[in-house]
Amino acid sequence: MNKRAGVFLYCILYILWSSIVMAQEYNPIPVAMPSLQFAPDARGGGMGDIGAATMPDLYSQHWNAAKYPFISTQGGVAFSYTPWLSKLVSDIHLLYASGYWKPGNDDLDALSASLRYFSLGDIDIADMNGEFWQTVSPHEFALDLAYSRRLSETFAGAVTLRYIRADYSTGNNETTPGNAFAADIAGYNESYLYPGRAEVLLGLGFNLSNIGTKISYDGGGNSYFLPANMRLGASLGYPIAKDHTLSFSVDLNKLLVPTPQLAKEGETAEEAQQRIEDYQGISSIAGIFKSFGDAQGGLKEELQEVMWSLGMEYTYLNQFSVRTGYYHEAENKGNRRYFTFGAGFRMKSFQIDAAYLISTAQSNPLDQTLRLSLGFDIEGIRNLMR
Repeated sequence: MNKRAGVFLYCILYILWSSIVMAQEYNPIPVAMPSLQFAPDARGGGMGDIGAATMPDLYSQHWNAAKYPFISTQGGVAFSYTPWLSKLVSDIHLLYASGYWKPGNDDLDALSASLRYFSLGDIDIADMNGEFWQTVSPHEFALDLAYSRRLSETFAGAVTLRYIRADYSTGNNETTPGNAFAADIAGYNESYLYPGRAEVLLGLGFNLSNIGTKISYDGGGNSYFLPANMRLGASLGYPIAKDHTLSFSVDLNKLLVPTPQLAKEGETAEEAQQRIEDYQGISSIAGIFKSFGDAQGGLKEELQEVMWSLGMEYTYLNQFSVRTGYYHEAENKGNRRYFTFGAGFRMKSFQIDAAYLISTAQSNPLDQTLRLSLGFDIEGIRNLMR
């Protein structure tokens, strides 16, 4: 087995391990299509993977599509590139494109879309004699369409529809491409506070994402949960001086997926199999409600399933930005813990952002990785062409 095939099998086992009996206290929640959770842009990634209530920007589609009506421009597009496992291979990466358009002149509503493609690289498959047979390219793909509208002066809501496809085919008949459909429901409120003489921007947001069907990779024999997620966020933008703004943000995340039940002492093989079948038989909608109270460790474990992140951004002249953040996940729920750093530069027609991640716990696929995002403002481009 070559290094690339090993990386591929690692990714597949990470996705599909829900069929394995786990007897340790380490009990993360297994989901299919984990790439739907990956922060696609460098701005949110530079602040600890935050975006539910940060100031609206071109990258809002992933975090909270309800922010788009609050952008002052009529439209824009953005592109992002994130390498994965770059220390081992060079062709595992996340490509992301998003855009929005305001069809009317009243700034009340917006249409937006995004395309996400996560490549697991090219895998050389050998036949039974060890000779080269063919090359396969396993990947995950998602297409979003969203509509957002201001429902009041300060609040907007959004609905996103998503088509999902995953193809992990390795050249045999045991796996088939999986297809699924999901939806997001999001809201964002933007208002101002006036402590003393300062005008502080307060953002509050939520996003219930990937609410939909389950997905199967064997023609319906086994189905797996999508990463349905509840994201809550708050952000404060404070003008520390003329042309200088400092913002603080926090996001809370909880997977709306049932917790796997660990093996009990003295459990027989038949009981273990039944436990696994019962878990796999839970519907995606029922799983949302069960996810709030099914942890074997009670309230303590339920709270451990809440991931949190803190972020800070300093902006000068609304053009230059520096960022930092921290992301935390409980040790027995995945142990993703890392600091992030980022910077951005913005002009009338475009913006460029970069982010860098340093893991503080277990090895992270993005550890010491630089991710890049590039955005274009439609009106700015029009002005340059006149």
